[in-house]
Amino acid sequence: MILLIIIGMSLVTMLPRMIPAFIVDKLQFRDWVNRWLNAIPYAALGALIFPGIMTVRPDQPHIGLLGGLVAIVLAFLGVNIILVVMAAIATVYVLT
Repeated sequence: MILLIIIGMSLVTMLPRMIPAFIVDKLQFRDWVNRWLNAIPYAALGALIFPGIMTVRPDQPHIGLLGGLVAIVLAFLGVNIILVVMAAIATVYVLT
């Protein structure tokens, strides 16, 4: 009985994740929809990172913003991601 419950739960979890993967490949979207869909990962990443930037020092949010600004500038210049992260951390460390 427990095994059937586990199999049922895995199917209920797996099917909603697998079906779109097969359907999306067969659909043709307009260009503006594709641009919008391509922006979703960046928006999600920003939504995950921004609250952390603002709460590095809750009483001094400018410190986190400066660290984030350093990361943005270095990433825009094409610096290796490890160095971008290290520079942002170093900036926050020096300012605190």
